[in-house]
Amino acid sequence: MRLPRRRLIAGLLLTPFLSGCFASPAGGGASPAGSSGSSEGGRLRVALAFPPTENFSPYGDDAYQLSRLGVSEGLTQLDANGTAIPALAESWSTENGGHSWLFTLRDAKFQDGSEVTPDAVASALTRAAQAEPELVALSGVKLTAKAVGDNQVRVSTETPDPVLPLRLSSPRLAVFSPKAYTNKGTVNPVGTATGPFQLKQITGDTAASLDRFDGYWGGRAQAPGIDATFIADGTARANALRTGQADIAESLPVAQLAALDKATVHEKPTARNVVLHLNTESGPFADPALRAAAREAIDTSVLANTVYEGYAKPGQGIYGPALTWAAGKRIEPKGRARATHPNGASITIATYSNRPELPEVAQVLQQQLQKAGFKVKLDVRDVARFEGDALAGKFDAVVYARNVLSDTGDPVSVLASDYTCEGSNNQSQLCDKKVDQAVAKAASVTDAVQRQDAAMAAEAAVLATGAVVPLVHMKIAMGIARPVKGTLMDPYERLVVGTGTRR
Repeated sequence: MRLPRRRLIAGLLLTPFLSGCFASPAGGGASPAGSSGSSEGGRLRVALAFPPTENFSPYGDDAYQLSRLGVSEGLTQLDANGTAIPALAESWSTENGGHSWLFTLRDAKFQDGSEVTPDAVASALTRAAQAEPELVALSGVKLTAKAVGDNQVRVSTETPDPVLPLRLSSPRLAVFSPKAYTNKGTVNPVGTATGPFQLKQITGDTAASLDRFDGYWGGRAQAPGIDATFIADGTARANALRTGQADIAESLPVAQLAALDKATVHEKPTARNVVLHLNTESGPFADPALRAAAREAIDTSVLANTVYEGYAKPGQGIYGPALTWAAGKRIEPKGRARATHPNGASITIATYSNRPELPEVAQVLQQQLQKAGFKVKLDVRDVARFEGDALAGKFDAVVYARNVLSDTGDPVSVLASDYTCEGSNNQSQLCDKKVDQAVAKAASVTDAVQRQDAAMAAEAAVLATGAVVPLVHMKIAMGIARPVKGTLMDPYERLVVGTGTRR
């Protein structure tokens, strides 16, 4: 039987997670190398890996495409060190013992020409808080927002949330004008956001056209517009860069890098991991002993050295080497089940093709698990056909790539969303009392060092269940054509194009 579900509070680790430098869309952070100058170049041609699956709804994964293309933004954003910095809010302060925060808005306009007002912001956040399914950034958090005076918004939570400013940096909590929202709960982002570029035309799930928004509060973008194409096949994205059809191509396959001009290939450290989620609720992996057998059969060094050709490191945990504080604090999981022989147990491993190495990872896992005594079937799909079934627990195992800091910038919140009973991204279908307690404890800690310790203890509790097998910790390769300047190398993978990006 399932254990009683608990409401968990996810928070923010207030110390730096990653090193590096990237600029905010408004140019508020340090500018990337080569981004100075004000001359206008041509339209930017950007090839993205993930086609929009929900007509650019900000409440799903499409929110990250809106953010990467400089369309949308929220009250706050993240700097390279994982600190909340101003976006639509100029400043903020806590009130009422941490139950609420007061955000002071900057003078800004929506792309439809209307003013960014406290009423508009409060309404946008309220709608996001009511979205179904629950947004990952708000996993276990009840949020309300109310306008205060002419330029402030009060955001409150049922229990104190000392890290709310970081939570509000999530692309899924972007603010749109009142015209964007319909009575049916949908959001139309075309010409209703606040970023430096506005959507003008969407061509199904294959392309989008964007023009510069000259009324952007952060200054006029240097590129007049963007022509975005969505190319799920990694080789095709690399070819678009190679043949001059794309100025920027994200998530290049490792196998294609040697064939590209070295000057166009740029690596970025990320907190992205590839993991194997095992279905703990139904099927063979409901048995902890078979989960242990699968874990012991997998050689992660083979994945790092062959599939990723050294562009990844063998899996160590949920928190990888990009989070430099984690290595010295890792705790050995206790109470793991003993492995039993699979005796031909049949399993299906699913993954998606939009990240180019994942199908190959699944093939290697198939070979290793078959050698250990499992019968393994692979199911490789486009991400649009993958995610719903994965979250519904329709597979025995899932190979999944996840930036553990992308939703809120907080390593604790990924545990709440991915591994707790009420987690909205729980692909392991895990519901374990010890895990919920450990995550709740970590989420309640505000002291930076103590919070790190609690996060690592919660990681150990998750790993002890055998619900997830960390496979590799990734680097991401982005292709940038020689004439292009000012591309944003964001460790959180939220930003690609900003006001200083041009060719």
